[in-house]
Amino acid sequence: MTDTEIRRTGMKVLQKNLGLVEAERFITLTLREPFDYTEWRQDLFEDLTPEELDRRAMAWQTEHFGEMMIKRGR
Repeated sequence: MTDTEIRRTGMKVLQKNLGLVEAERFITLTLREPFDYTEWRQDLFEDLTPEELDRRAMAWQTEHFGEMMIKRGR
């Protein structure tokens, strides 16, 4: 995936989940304030056990497997 495709996909996800205005606000906040991605990711899943995180990841993969294969051209 190219950088442009990643940006486009990311904006679509943000807009779908936050709406256009809040997606733009999110982008502005991440550019304006110091942002430690590693720390953010650790905090995001801190309440989950490794087993629960694995279960959720597997469920997501099962749910989205078909669309992932289509995107890969298979």
